[in-house]
Amino acid sequence: MTAERSKTGEDREIWAAYARGVRPLAGRKVLAPHPGRSRMSAPPPRAGGVHAESPRAAPLPPLVIGGQPAGLDHATWQRFRTGRIAPERRLDLHGHTLDRAFHALRAMLASAHAEGVRCVEVITGRGGAEGSGAIRRELPEWLNRAELRVLILAAAHPHPANTGATRLLLRKRLRATAQGGTPWRR
Repeated sequence: MTAERSKTGEDREIWAAYARGVRPLAGRKVLAPHPGRSRMSAPPPRAGGVHAESPRAAPLPPLVIGGQPAGLDHATWQRFRTGRIAPERRLDLHGHTLDRAFHALRAMLASAHAEGVRCVEVITGRGGAEGSGAIRRELPEWLNRAELRVLILAAAHPHPANTGATRLLLRKRLRATAQGGTPWRR
């Protein structure tokens, strides 16, 4: 039995919707879909993002500080979580406004990732008086923004008692992205 015959009607519709968003390789022609087999409309275009043009780029699950991400082996997670992977860069955000802190974080993560840095530490401080510690409260939201989330694999505090610093394990860059893959991996 061929793969096409073994698909259910729903499978064919899902495949047809996916295939409409795929661009052929240079020099290749687009194969015509089977007439009358799909009733689904094309998926809505993705909002602009780091990897919006790639049909394979699925949204990443939310990053939880201190939570082991799926796909990271236990030994690496333990080394990272317990501080045995030393940060190669540190960013101290004490005294920054929220806007300046976010832009400094974004710039540091982009440059660190581009240079192949694996672990960085962001120091926010714990905040002393009531109502302070705004950067520490905002950091998880910033790390889950699409533009930063694609760079980060895991996040943890270097010590359970020190919530004023967060270590980030950055994704490794791929050597070549000519085959249409994303420029990062676990």
